[in-house]
Amino acid sequence: MPFQVNQLHPIFAAEMFGCDILKPVTDETRNAVEDAMAKYAVLVIRDQAAASDEDQVRFAKAFGPLELPPDLGMSERTRPTRVHPKLYDVSNLDENGNLDKPDTLRRKFAKGNELFHTDSSFNDLPTKWSMLLAHVVTPTGGNTEFVDTRAAYDALSPSMKEQVEPLSVIHSLTYSRERGGLTGTTVFDRAFPPVTQPLVRTSASGRKALYIGAHAATVVGMDEAAGRTLLDKLVSDASRPEYIYSHKWLPGDLVIWDNRCTMHRATEYAYMEDRRDLRRATINEFGEDRVGARPI
Repeated sequence: MPFQVNQLHPIFAAEMFGCDILKPVTDETRNAVEDAMAKYAVLVIRDQAAASDEDQVRFAKAFGPLELPPDLGMSERTRPTRVHPKLYDVSNLDENGNLDKPDTLRRKFAKGNELFHTDSSFNDLPTKWSMLLAHVVTPTGGNTEFVDTRAAYDALSPSMKEQVEPLSVIHSLTYSRERGGLTGTTVFDRAFPPVTQPLVRTSASGRKALYIGAHAATVVGMDEAAGRTLLDKLVSDASRPEYIYSHKWLPGDLVIWDNRCTMHRATEYAYMEDRRDLRRATINEFGEDRVGARPI
């Protein structure tokens, strides 16, 4: 079956049919996915409900080395592991597959993901894509919203482009978790020391993009308050309603997004009532498979 790609939003995002991640990744498949990602930045590969964790890991590794989930003490190591150790568990389930408790550190940590962000910008090794596969979805709520920061850059005035292009930004996991309401973030300070990233990046399509989001804490060389005001304005302008693609999950959806030129956020659902099981592979730009944190 030839690949069929349909655009989902006037600005970006598309869905792909005819791609089966259970099969070996051929050059044709790799090129089709890479081309679609360069153009649309968010790609929904439909009908992958039969895929196992091993299938998802193998498919992801065809596009680059993996960022491996760190152990930050948010679960007991002696409990059975519910998902593949190379995948991030994006669910409301505990290690035994039961609904999580509302007061767990993992739940509090996840609240920060309801702010627009780009995955792992607080790591020193750049992140290429995220691949999130839906196993169990909620009947209502739980959409993931995306914005295209290439379009956000394009919409800037010439004077604003001139202002932001040379700037660098300090990204911090601690900063975003505190904005999400989490306190006692010492463990994150040690595992994820702040890193400096450019405010403007060139995407795979050759278009310039803003590299912003909730992890972006301060602008290098600017007064802290002024820098945060600038960053907040850029995020606010980029995420106007007409710029948002809101993805309503279906079982078997594999959603891929380019962290270098998009932001995304989780939306609320009945966390203590409805089961939700999504699993994420995260791909680095270069290097080898490695844990996405420094030893603590």
